[in-house]
Amino acid sequence: MRGPLYIVAAMGLFALLDANSKLLSGTYPVAQVVAIRYAALLLVLFAARAAAPGLGGRLDTAHPFLHLMRAACMIGSGVGFFQALRTIPLAEGYLVYFTAPFMTLGLAALVLRERTGPAVWAWSLLGFAGVALAMWPGLSAEGPWGAYLWAFGATVCYAAVLTINRLLRHETGAAALILWSSLPGLLVLSPFAATGWVAPGLADWLALAANGLLAGGATVCLAIAFRHDSAARLAPLEFSALVFAVGLDLLVWQVWPTGWTLGGSVVVVFALVMSQRAATRVQGMPAGKT
Repeated sequence: MRGPLYIVAAMGLFALLDANSKLLSGTYPVAQVVAIRYAALLLVLFAARAAAPGLGGRLDTAHPFLHLMRAACMIGSGVGFFQALRTIPLAEGYLVYFTAPFMTLGLAALVLRERTGPAVWAWSLLGFAGVALAMWPGLSAEGPWGAYLWAFGATVCYAAVLTINRLLRHETGAAALILWSSLPGLLVLSPFAATGWVAPGLADWLALAANGLLAGGATVCLAIAFRHDSAARLAPLEFSALVFAVGLDLLVWQVWPTGWTLGGSVVVVFALVMSQRAATRVQGMPAGKT
């Protein structure tokens, strides 16, 4: 259960990251928010290694190209969703995002040659239907097409990150993972952050820095999850983000879930449980029997 537990933890951390970013988004541009996130994460990494030399393993890697591709996809995902959600409702952006499990399953079959099986796809489809049911009252499909394309491109980038995580599963230690994902992002986004800089107060500095810890924790959890398990078992669990989103809406904004949302959440949880059973059976079958 290590892989499933880590990916659910990652979804929870990403939900906290999205909630924190939403609170900051009305004041600060995306380049500044994401650049400070990377800077805070690097600062924590090097401070921890100064206190405990060697913590997190080696900083070098045998696969620099894969790490740079992963960093580029992470930047594309973050910027794409920001651009999309400027002009379309959150529900519609999230509904596009929840196509990521299907992309992950497809990339796993094409790139990683992992077996999935029709049952995993079927339960994933039911999970997506549950998400659509939960978000149905907030959907209008009246936003500009460019915004939906931004959301779709960001989702493709996110699915690519998960696939690259699987390719990097044999690398051990979190230090290289954090360094090679954060440093390129900081170097790319810093000039854009400087041109539109908005001076934060102390409370906002803490909130912006907290983004780095949340993003770092989610990144490490995703990498560990895909190191220990296949996309067939992990991809459908991304729909668990809906449950965290509902909880945070209630805790932070006192937005009570509607009957649509509760019904969709029940469908999602049921689909997740069944997808785990289907994926476990697929992994236990001999090759050619799926």
